[in-house]
Amino acid sequence: MNYDAEAAIFSKEQPITHRSQMGRELKKKIRDRSAKVGVVGLGYVGLPLALEMARAGFEVTGIDLVRDRVDSINSGISYIPDVTGEALLSAVSANRLRATQSLSAAEKVDTLNICVPTPLRKNKDPDLSYVIAAVEAIRTHIRPGQLIILESTTYPGTTREVVLPILEESGLNVGRDFFLAYSPERVDPGNQNYTTRNIPKVVGGVTPRCAEIAVLLYEQFVEKALPVSSTDCAEMVKLLENTFRSVNIALANEMALTCHSLGIDVWEVIEAAKTKPFGFMPFYPGPGLGGHCIPVDPYYLTWRAKMNGCEPRLIELAGHINSQMPGFTVLSIADALNERRKCLRGAKILGLGVTYKRDTNDVRESPAVHVLEALRKKGALIYYSDPHVSSISIAGQTINSVELTAELLQSMDCVAVLTDHSSFDYSLIAQHSSLIFDTRNALKDFPSANSVLL
Repeated sequence: MNYDAEAAIFSKEQPITHRSQMGRELKKKIRDRSAKVGVVGLGYVGLPLALEMARAGFEVTGIDLVRDRVDSINSGISYIPDVTGEALLSAVSANRLRATQSLSAAEKVDTLNICVPTPLRKNKDPDLSYVIAAVEAIRTHIRPGQLIILESTTYPGTTREVVLPILEESGLNVGRDFFLAYSPERVDPGNQNYTTRNIPKVVGGVTPRCAEIAVLLYEQFVEKALPVSSTDCAEMVKLLENTFRSVNIALANEMALTCHSLGIDVWEVIEAAKTKPFGFMPFYPGPGLGGHCIPVDPYYLTWRAKMNGCEPRLIELAGHINSQMPGFTVLSIADALNERRKCLRGAKILGLGVTYKRDTNDVRESPAVHVLEALRKKGALIYYSDPHVSSISIAGQTINSVELTAELLQSMDCVAVLTDHSSFDYSLIAQHSSLIFDTRNALKDFPSANSVLL
């Protein structure tokens, strides 16, 4: 039976019993693991999700347009630190996981999770082009009885106002012919304690039946799935989580700026404040915000709020404060060099860590890279060392990571700790560096007269 004929059978004119039967059959297949599941986008979110599904006994098809990713997965080679090569190879060898570049594979699965990027445009407006492209491709292959779940971070209303109309252009109706839900990704790259499996999944459905089936799917491979009243609510949950972090990090950064002007050690202040057993949660300053979520998500929220006549001033101010930190870091390095009668132009500066957070290989929106770019523009000679990133591009030039040795440290005018990887030998750094600018308080256990804190 071709797609058009099948769609006609399950059109609006069909009795409710036919449509209810589809939901019951899908739920049965999910429970007995005979459902074939798919994941679109195999990055930091999609690949760990696909692996957990495979571990639970599902046959998983991963879809990604990047050929290198597809080839790596099918060879059992992981490119995500949170996914071990051993675990990936085991799933592939057991025929539980395969990858393809073809979106037509969506037609053969019973459920499909969309985990594609949602970046910002140059003007800081939401860029849903990846989501729209994926959904439009899925629309041409959607069939009755499928469950579609969007996981990409986005503003409230996206699933209902953007995704749903595209899918219904197929002639199928949500909650009757297919099921649509939203569940925000909550991945924390590099976190060994909280993973895809034990982080609760918030789930909102376009209809109650959609939510019910989506929750059932997640319950097969995560420890807890939490239903909420709507997709809009689920979308807002993720934005609140990351806006909360953005605002509080901005407060920590502003405290750092204020303490700097008063000659007070902000790190000592935070350590003392966090001894209060209630009413305080420690956040820490740094050279800026990085990653795909925290620097981006608040702008999705402010854009949506303004569209509805709300002025989210606190959120916007937090973004402004955080965006100043790379520049403040560069000026502080220049001041530290100046105090030692050295000029920033021509100075040899070694950046330690270029990822946006410790113990990952993720350089998306990394403040460390922004700092190195700014230092280079001001005439400094830039080097970097990072055990997780072999090379980066700065102003179109490829720079390779260098091995951290005593000789290298001694040859530098300044060593800037930009990302506090746990594998760095901080004793070696403290012993052999003539000037250390520490943006992460990484050398707190290795006091040195040559160390300057952010």
